[in-house]
Amino acid sequence: SSFIALAAVLTGTATPAFADEAAYAAERPDNSILVIGQKQSDTIENAPSTRAQVTADTIATTVNAVSTEDTLKYLPSLVIRKRHIGDNFAPIATRTSGLGASARSLIYADGALLSALIGNNNGNGSPRWTLVTPEEIERVDVLYGPFSAAYSGNSIGSVVNITTRLPDKFEMRATALVNLQDFSLYGTQRTLPTSQFSGSIGNRFGPLALFASVTRTEAHSQPISFTTITGTANPAGTTGGYADLNKLGQSIRVLGAGGLEHHVQDTYKLKAALDLTPNIRATYVLGIWTDDTQGDVESYLQSTSGTASYKTAASGATTGFNSAVYTRDAVHFSHALSLSGNTPKLDWQVVGTLYRYAHDWQNNPSPDTATGTSAATGFIGTRNDLPAGFAGGVGTIQKQDGTGWATLDGKAALKLGQGDEHILSFGAHFDRETLNARTYTLANWLDSDSALGQLRSASHGNTRTVALWAQDEVRFTPALTLTLGGRYEWWRAYGGFNTTLSTTVNSTILQGERQFDGFSPKASLEWKGGNGFSVRLSAGQAWRTPTVGELYQTTAVGTL
Repeated sequence: SSFIALAAVLTGTATPAFADEAAYAAERPDNSILVIGQKQSDTIENAPSTRAQVTADTIATTVNAVSTEDTLKYLPSLVIRKRHIGDNFAPIATRTSGLGASARSLIYADGALLSALIGNNNGNGSPRWTLVTPEEIERVDVLYGPFSAAYSGNSIGSVVNITTRLPDKFEMRATALVNLQDFSLYGTQRTLPTSQFSGSIGNRFGPLALFASVTRTEAHSQPISFTTITGTANPAGTTGGYADLNKLGQSIRVLGAGGLEHHVQDTYKLKAALDLTPNIRATYVLGIWTDDTQGDVESYLQSTSGTASYKTAASGATTGFNSAVYTRDAVHFSHALSLSGNTPKLDWQVVGTLYRYAHDWQNNPSPDTATGTSAATGFIGTRNDLPAGFAGGVGTIQKQDGTGWATLDGKAALKLGQGDEHILSFGAHFDRETLNARTYTLANWLDSDSALGQLRSASHGNTRTVALWAQDEVRFTPALTLTLGGRYEWWRAYGGFNTTLSTTVNSTILQGERQFDGFSPKASLEWKGGNGFSVRLSAGQAWRTPTVGELYQTTAVGTL
């Protein structure tokens, strides 16, 4: 896709103030407000894009930041879907992309990728915000549009660059948060408590700076889904429910609430930075995230005997409720290693990251609509209806162990001319994403160690991108700047296969390889007027290649 933008940007200029209060009052008898700021150094990418910024001081004074994604909620043209505290699926939406298009924005922390480019959705493709705590943020820069050669076509919506700080002296912090939410809709009326406890400690020992933090969040969510059926009648033999209309204006019956989640999440982080010389620094960041989540449902239906009913069909099947009843047990690891240096004329950085699902299992009671057990296929075909399924019984388990991604970036910015009026940036990029998901029938869905039955589905595949880029910024006058750039990418998808269940046998399909290479030109011309007014004309071409999840996820069509 090609994009051209003409933007008139009005920003406030910051001027250092050295006057005392008396001089300030004499100079401004009308009590006008003077905004004092500190100029932040540009990133190596030096992106010629419209941008917005929030600093640590702003976050501390104007944002109630429970988690990192909260720090962006007041920035223009951004929406982050955080449904409740503890929600680990919080994608970002911009003017050019919706909440179901997570692969159309890039989020970084100190050059390390937080975006999960294994999917393009509002689920497992959501950014890994938990790897940064709000208290360690120095500033957040948001760039709008795919006009920098330093970023791939995933920047079509926005690029979020989070810069964190390191301790200069001994520091220790502890915080506690308690939140109570009242929720009332249809037949669900609940008070939902949330608690969060976090602490950090840091210090500097000469050239070595250390920072460690831990955060525990226990949260209860409001319903994130409702079970409905079309029409005006309840399932046979039930009473209750609520009449309503769907988004198309059609009559539906609301049978119950789903996605009543109870999260217990822990995040552990260790950051170490060593100044090898006055101008060269090595940094390592370890992140560990654990999740213990249970999803529950609440039915609005009653049977003729007066007990709760979970029927969603005349046959007695409870399929519509089963998918919202689950347990999730996960342990994810993140590693980031970087080496950076700077001189008056040259800034450079090399950063590598590795993110892995070491353990990620989700269990559900079986939603099968057929009955009977086959000796050849284990437990396939056995239906586990609610409420009996709450106590255990046959179900499914999805294992995503081994899913993850790795990245490597090398980049530099060379400043030329006496006044640095010419800046040449360039770099190389590599990334690899792996999808590894398998779903099995499980003898007891509440016991992950119980006997595994039939392999129901499997999705596996890899994508890889190699890129070279360069960008030249020339400042003709203090008011007029031209930036030209280009990015060439080589993309490949390989090693893909899918296994799906068909009646009593598994059908495995080996997926073919796909390759693509392409060039993305970029150009931007900016004129800066007085009083912080600027006009920028930008043009760029961006290629957004498919994610590994879009290519290799198992999709079922028809009845299995």
